Amino acid sequence: MLIYIDADALPGVLKELLCQNAVRRKVETVFVANKAISVFASPYLKQELVSPDPDSADHYIAAHAVRGDLAVTADIPLAKALVDKQVVVIDHRGKSFNADNINEILASRDLMQELRDLGEVTTGTRPFGPKDKRLFADALDRELTKLLRGR
Repeated sequence: MLIYIDADALPGVLKELLCQNAVRRKVETVFVANKAISVFASPYLKQELVSPDPDSADHYIAAHAVRGDLAVTADIPLAKALVDKQVVVIDHRGKSFNADNINEILASRDLMQELRDLGEVTTGTRPFGPKDKRLFADALDRELTKLLRGR
């Protein structure tokens, strides 16, 4: 089992939490980004530096993650591709993506993108806060516990 992190858009406060969990639970974790990020030295932590193309981290994760892995991403199309491969997926706010909800979430995302393109919606997502960090930590713990039991 591996954890893949779409690190390009990862809130900085979650990096330390993810590193601590990886080391404590002894789970190899790969931070995938198109720019260098620092992670502390551990045999369980790895950074995969990909090309600067906007979707290169997504393509790397989609190509390498397999059933039984965990991925952290806020990218809905990537989440869909991973769910289709039976990868467990959560976003940085603790939302779980699965076969029961991913199509509806993707349709909603596409609709909102169309409305933004038309200028009908001008607001973005709310700022990341302490509640989001707590929800993420809870989701990470829950999903890792389930996956590690299945080893």
